[in-house]
Amino acid sequence: MSDRRPIAMFDLDHTLLPIDSDQSWGRFTVSLGWVSSSDFHERNEDFYRQYVAGTLDIHEYVLFATEAIRRKGRQDSLQARQRYMNEVIEPAIKASALNLVDSHRRQGHRLVMVSATHEFVTQPIAERFGMEVLISTELEQDPTGWYNGNIKGVPALREGKVTRVNAWLAAQGLSWSEVQTIFYSDSMNDLPLLECVNHPVVTNPDPRLKAVALDRGWPLLQLFEPT
Repeated sequence: MSDRRPIAMFDLDHTLLPIDSDQSWGRFTVSLGWVSSSDFHERNEDFYRQYVAGTLDIHEYVLFATEAIRRKGRQDSLQARQRYMNEVIEPAIKASALNLVDSHRRQGHRLVMVSATHEFVTQPIAERFGMEVLISTELEQDPTGWYNGNIKGVPALREGKVTRVNAWLAAQGLSWSEVQTIFYSDSMNDLPLLECVNHPVVTNPDPRLKAVALDRGWPLLQLFEPT
């Protein structure tokens, strides 16, 4: 029988976290000496500007962003990711974000994180927030079972988030009309998914999305001060 509980969906970066987790992971690999500081910082920041502008080629970005873990291999990468969770992510988590997620949990809602950031970074963060489902950009694996730098399937970016959520709902035997949905996001990139749900909530918004929310009468939520 299909689970028809209301679904609470959350973007991650600058929505539940006041930082960009993928960009921060890149900076963390610099601090480990895994990548060259000057070249990496410049390219990393340039990709982030493209994301904000809505022009990011996510395939090119993921190839760049996974270079260090592909070179270092599974064991070193997983150990470094745990340090990253302890040293970067945990201090960035705000009580206001945890309380928001917990309020939906107490109401019996299904908790779903929908993030463009690739799964290597998002998986432990989704677990930390107690998400039941993670829909993020998935990574292809090579014959050894480690990542090869390519994206698997449809990336969870812009309209891709709608495609991925559609597929997930269909796999549950559900359609949009059969379940109540809410989605929290800060980014204009997420406008396609915000337009699909019953209850869009614009959270810590960028200026363009804030203008859209004000024009359409969507709720505005500020979980933390802009960084």
